Parts: sequence; C-alpha cells; structure tokens
Amino acid sequence: MEGILIQLLLSWVIIRWSGQGDLSVLGLKPDRWRVGELILFLLFAASCSSLGFLLRMQFGREAWDLNPVLTARLMWDGVWYNIKSVLFEELIFRGVIFYLLIRRFGRAKALLISAAAFGVYHWFTYELWGQPMAILMIFLITGMVGILYGYAYLRTGSLYAPIGLHFGWNFVQSVLFSAGNIGKGILVERLPLPETHVSLTIYLMVLYLPMFLFIVLGWMLARSRGRSSSYHSGHQ
Repeated sequence: MEGILIQLLLSWVIIRWSGQGDLSVLGLKPDRWRVGELILFLLFAASCSSLGFLLRMQFGREAWDLNPVLTARLMWDGVWYNIKSVLFEELIFRGVIFYLLIRRFGRAKALLISAAAFGVYHWFTYELWGQPMAILMIFLITGMVGILYGYAYLRTGSLYAPIGLHFGWNFVQSVLFSAGNIGKGILVERLPLPETHVSLTIYLMVLYLPMFLFIVLGWMLARSRGRSSSYHSGHQ
C-alpha cells in the first residue's frame, strides 16, 4: 500500500508542477454516482470474464471445484493483491500523466499513447521475450483493453470506471478461477484435464469471444455513462 501512496504523492507533485490542476482531475472523491459506476463496471467485467470459463466448461468439458485448502486469509490475499496491482496500473496509465497527455495532444492521441504503453508494459509482466507472435497478440489485446479503460475515464471523468473494469476482469481470472499468476484461489481445475476436440470456430469463440464482448460492450457501456462535457472543466 505504501507504493500506492507514493504514486498519489508523485501524481500530486506532477499535476501541481504542471499548473494543470490537482488530484481532483482523477475523480477519486467518492460519491453515490461514482461508487455506483464502480460497482456497475466491476459486475460487467466480472460477467464477461466468467463467460470464458463457462464456455470452457461447456465445450472443453472442464470442471472446477472449491479449493480444498481455501481460507479467508488466502482469499483476502488474492483480493488485496489485485486491488494493489489494479490501482498501481491505473494510476500509471490512466492517472495524471494521461490527463496531461489529453491536455497536450487531445483525446485520441492520448488514448493511443496510453494504450500503447499499456501494451508494452504487459510484455514485461507476461515475460514473452523470444515469442514474436505472442508479443504481437498481447500488445494488440492489452492495447485495446487500455483504450477501453482510458475511454471509460474520459466518459465518466473518474478513475472509478476503469478501476471497476480492470478489477472485475482480474478478480475472476486470478482469484475466482485461479488462472492468474498468484497461485490457487477460490476454484481449482479438476484433474486430470479432459481431452476434447472442437471445431476451429468453437475454439476461436471460446478463446476470444469473452474479450471481444468485454471491449465492445464495455465501450458501449462507458459511452452510455458519458459525462465528458464536465470532464473538460477539470472539476471532478
């Protein structure tokens, strides 16, 4: 948590030094509307993320059981890890630097710069060196997700929306279904893994449909919540 506090302090220094306002531009002051958006975007993202595992159960005959060694501490550690990682990434890629990029270059260019940086960042987190196709796919997917998160911030004038999207997706992946890099969570995959054969269409649907819906429907959801006119005033 100390790292997040340091990020906020540095963000305050940067925004004050730039003369472009203060941390209110991040829209972090909670109110009923923003908390509602946080919950709405979180539940939406969790639903899309869960769809991938439901499709794997349906077509891949996978089965998931409650983790036999699950404890409240284990679950909280997973939740807390995701809270910290999401806040860390959002403050970097959708924080005051993103705001300053918007003021300097406009929304479209700022979105592309932030999304590209988000994509490159995930080359390091996934450690894909020496795998050019995987590097390209991760860049494209995480870059599009970065555009979604940035757009959600633009439309709502608050980091609560991208935080909800980011945390909702990651929670299902790493805590609920233990498919992340932090160890076993609430559900664990039943062994041995089944051998199944599906068509290429089904395979691609299982692999990409949840992320496609997450990006497209997430964009539409963010658009519907638009308060972008008030965003430009900087008084959020």
